[in-house]
Amino acid sequence: MYFTRDIEHQLNEALKQFPACLITGSRQSGKSTLLQHSLPNYRYVTLDNPIMRALAVEDPELFLSSYPSPLIIDEIQYAPNLLFYLKMRIDQNRQLRGQFVFTGSQTFQVMKGVSESLAGRIAIFQLYPFCWNEIVAMPGKPPNPLNDFEMGRQVVGGFYPEFFSQPNIDHNLWYSSFLNTYIERDVRNIKSITDLGRFQTFIRLLATRAGQLLNMAELAKECGISQPTVKDWLSILSSTYIIHILQPYHKNHTKRLVKSPKIFFVDTGLLCFLLGIDSAERFFKVSEKGHIFENMVVMEYIKRLSLQSGLSSCYFYRTASGVEVDLLVEAKGKLFAYEIKLAKTLSREMAQPLVLFCKDHQVAGATLLSLHEQTIPLAANIKARHWSLFSTEEI
Repeated sequence: MYFTRDIEHQLNEALKQFPACLITGSRQSGKSTLLQHSLPNYRYVTLDNPIMRALAVEDPELFLSSYPSPLIIDEIQYAPNLLFYLKMRIDQNRQLRGQFVFTGSQTFQVMKGVSESLAGRIAIFQLYPFCWNEIVAMPGKPPNPLNDFEMGRQVVGGFYPEFFSQPNIDHNLWYSSFLNTYIERDVRNIKSITDLGRFQTFIRLLATRAGQLLNMAELAKECGISQPTVKDWLSILSSTYIIHILQPYHKNHTKRLVKSPKIFFVDTGLLCFLLGIDSAERFFKVSEKGHIFENMVVMEYIKRLSLQSGLSSCYFYRTASGVEVDLLVEAKGKLFAYEIKLAKTLSREMAQPLVLFCKDHQVAGATLLSLHEQTIPLAANIKARHWSLFSTEEI
């Protein structure tokens, strides 16, 4: 079963303006299904197929002659040399729009080739697992984000499309297979890691630090690796859409700010699997629930903002004295601040970090996101509302 994705409109518009489009995203985020469903008139070739991959690598001209445009090439990172030949094909008829659509699940390799070969010729999109907008639009009885238990069950279950097309699938078995396949195929393809067991340990250690400041020295010591290796492995996990690295906000030069980033998992289902959380009941009992909830809300913003054409950036804020704001969104020259609380009962003290931040910064909006269903004022120019009611239209 296919479920409509919010990115479809932007993709179709881009194909009217650019010769090529690229969609990056993690494995199983629905890239291939999206393109095959929304572009039925395009030929489709996947370089996951070893025969197709060998042809694309060894004889790019024959490959492109055998599969003329309009063409979808899935997992383009397996034949990066193909991009040079695609550039020549595009330049033969630069005015022809929508000739090629590519997908890639390894951002670093794909983007390097695109920037070298197809700059100015290609529109680039990111496809994440489902966001709540897409889930609530599904037919039937989708989970209600205003229902705390249903929200918790979805957070634990995860947002990958497979769980919605096959609702009876064993989540633990799926995530275990997903991790093993990811490490064997994507990680090995990016960098030669001899100790894959230690790499799996590294991922599990990151899960215990989701939504928290990352201490690389501590992580290196606990995992038994060097700090440069920590940086390399973080880069791999980020470029393959397993984690998202949220950087601290640095615009205020009058205060010392913490420079360590925060780590969030792109999918909370994978995060909960790594933490051994297998039900909504367990989710609401564990000590990590606040960080997991923050992870979900932050990624919801990142998913929604990825659909906007304007440049936007997300950060967090924390001073050396401990004043912290969970999420800052910088877009269209404006700054928006959000505090995130897994709480139904609110108090004015919860808005204090936002109050302190707003004193030192020009903020277009400051909001406390929580489980409280009504939108209420908490302080001057600071409101509280349910986490699911935010709108990117104001950003």
